[in-house]
Amino acid sequence: MTSSEQFIRSLLDKAGIEVGGSRPWDIQIHNNDLYPRLISMGTLGFGEAYMEGWWDSESVDQLIYRLLQIHVLALMPKARDIALWVSILRAFIFNRQKSRAFEVGEKHYDIGNDLYSRMLDRRLIYSCGYWKDAQTLDEAQEAKLDLICRKIGLKKGMRVLDIGSGWGGFLKFAAERYGIEGVGITVSREQRQYAEDSAAGLKLDFRLEDYRETTGTFDRIVSVGMFEHVGYKNYRGYFEKAAELLSDDGLFLLHTIGGNESVTHGDPWAEKYIFPNGMLPSATQISRALEHLFVIEDWHNFGADYDRTLMSWYERFEAAWPELKDNYDEVFRRMWRYYLLSFAGVFRARRTQLWQLVLSRNGVAGGYRSVR
Repeated sequence: MTSSEQFIRSLLDKAGIEVGGSRPWDIQIHNNDLYPRLISMGTLGFGEAYMEGWWDSESVDQLIYRLLQIHVLALMPKARDIALWVSILRAFIFNRQKSRAFEVGEKHYDIGNDLYSRMLDRRLIYSCGYWKDAQTLDEAQEAKLDLICRKIGLKKGMRVLDIGSGWGGFLKFAAERYGIEGVGITVSREQRQYAEDSAAGLKLDFRLEDYRETTGTFDRIVSVGMFEHVGYKNYRGYFEKAAELLSDDGLFLLHTIGGNESVTHGDPWAEKYIFPNGMLPSATQISRALEHLFVIEDWHNFGADYDRTLMSWYERFEAAWPELKDNYDEVFRRMWRYYLLSFAGVFRARRTQLWQLVLSRNGVAGGYRSVR
């Protein structure tokens, strides 16, 4: 047994994972080159090896959850993780979230509405659902949309900006239920076209636009699942732009995945295959970036709900694969499966969070009343 195999097996054993075992979270290793690959390429090597069929597990989400329960990333030899150091150096040298702002739209959100229409709920909401009183994915996403509307006190005739509007689901919901008019901006051509085509009769304007280019004044601003693409070098500029666009007595709701620690880069595998140039903000990074610009009226964490959301997406994706397989190959299927299940394991282990912040320019007179 090589030293790399001995080390990796010791970590698996600590996590209660058996090589060749029969439990759902056990791992089946088909190529022993996996062991040195994990030492030199870390999470990138682990994800790529799954895509290439080097290993399998009946329940990837449970396997990832168990590894994170022992803080496996802290136990790995970071000095030898080439992929991690490339990610750190690239984030330090470049500002790709600014110079390549449209890349994530082209490489992730534009890959096919056929995929997303089968994986997501009927409104195509690609962010965490709110499962407090919900039993289905559609119910959880409707509850989340209405939660946002109630948190920012939407009223008929208000002008709303959605930064990162996706397929237009939130603005269409708000226009139908609350009578608002709005502007949605996205870096995805496919999303903008879909949103525009499906918003007939509503006072909504969807634009292919980077947030830095947006002008005007809005009564309310929302940003749902977009801040993860902003990058730490741009956090301050993002909040400065939001403050510029928001009316003096307006409210801004920021919905974002958050990390437990401050970092300056994303996960190497997720950056390469799922969200180019993505990274998770920490609470410290957010609060520092909005200082002197906004008052934090409310900070709500329902990150545990993302586990159930991701598992629902996974179940729908797997059920739809017979309809999708002619447009996507088996490597894509394994990549997408690993994405959804590994992310579910991460949220289950509470290593990442889902935050909704309600922000005001000058503080709500008399105080803000939290909505749940």
